Order: sequence, then structure tokens, then C-alpha cells
Amino acid sequence: MIEYDKPMDIERRSFEIITQLLGEQVIPAENELVVKRVIHTTADFDYAENLAFSDHAVAQGIAALRAGCDIVTDTQMAGSGINKRVLEGLGGQVHCFMSEAEVAALAGRRGSTRAAASMRWAAEHVKKPCICAVGNAPTALLTIAEKIENGLRPALVIGVPVGFVNVVESKERLFAVCTQYGVPAIAAMGRKGGSNVAAAICNAL
Repeated sequence: MIEYDKPMDIERRSFEIITQLLGEQVIPAENELVVKRVIHTTADFDYAENLAFSDHAVAQGIAALRAGCDIVTDTQMAGSGINKRVLEGLGGQVHCFMSEAEVAALAGRRGSTRAAASMRWAAEHVKKPCICAVGNAPTALLTIAEKIENGLRPALVIGVPVGFVNVVESKERLFAVCTQYGVPAIAAMGRKGGSNVAAAICNAL
């Protein structure tokens, strides 16, 4: 027999199950909804351990969204997963510059990945405060870290690329740089992550 067939009922019951399965595991109250939303999206309880938050990153991210900040992503998939209706209601919008001809040309001139070029392009052309949400490309994270060292101050950086090459190192560098310069950051340390995780964190905020 199907007990739950309405979306809100399914989601509510899912979060109840997540809470039960987390048991006695302690998650700071400020970060709890973000962690549970990522677990809900992935069914992976490792995120209760590997999501790292700078001090008050969640509160600062929420404040930025309420102030109308935009979100810049490294993939169309992450952008598609973000709740645009809610974001637009707050005065923000989602940007992904991966498909822009100018970004492809910039990547060619610099011999870089398009993801890295897209973050350079965003830093130069998006004038509003932004949350950077990276779910795929370590090179995008490394570019953001470089830009922060040179004066860029995102409202929040979400660093959750997935994979095996430079993934762990890029997250560690990004988190260290954000800590050094006082930029709020949320990162999935280790190899796990993905565009769906980046979108889930944005939606939780």
C-alpha cells in the first residue's frame, strides 16, 4: 500500500527518515537544513561528515540571498536545479556562462578550461554581489581562489565538484583561501559532490 503519494508528504517523510537515521550524530543547528537537504538529494549520509562550513556561512548566504544577490554556477545542470522562482522573488537570478562565445574564446586564448574562463568572465562582468556555486569543475574553484587573492569578494562560495583529478586539492585550497580572506564558504571535502549537490545547497539556503 502506498502511504505517501503527494510531493509535500513524500518530502516531509523523507526528512523524518533522514533525522531518524542520523541518530545521535551532532550537526550544528545553523547547518542542519543544508546537510539534510544534500542527504535528501543524494541519499548519501557521508555528507553529514564531509560538508565543511566556514563560520556562519549559512547565515551569510541567507542574508546575501535576501539582499537580492545572484548565483553564478559552473554548469547548466546546477543552474537548472536551482529554484529560480524563489530566487527571482528575492531579486536575484542564475548565471552560467559556459556556453558564451566570449568564454570559449577566453579559454582558447588562455589555454584554460571553459569552466575556469567562465568564472573569470563572471568576476569581470557580473557587477552584483554573487554566490559562486561550483559542482563540477575543480578549475573553476581554483580560479575563484585566485580571484579572491586578488580582491574578489563573493557573498558565498559553494565548492562541491565531484571526481578524481584535482578535486580534493581544489576544495582544500578554496576553503583555505576563503578562511584567510574572510569569504564565507561551504565545501564537500573529498571526492564527492556534483551539480545536484550545488543546487541542493542553494535551494536549502
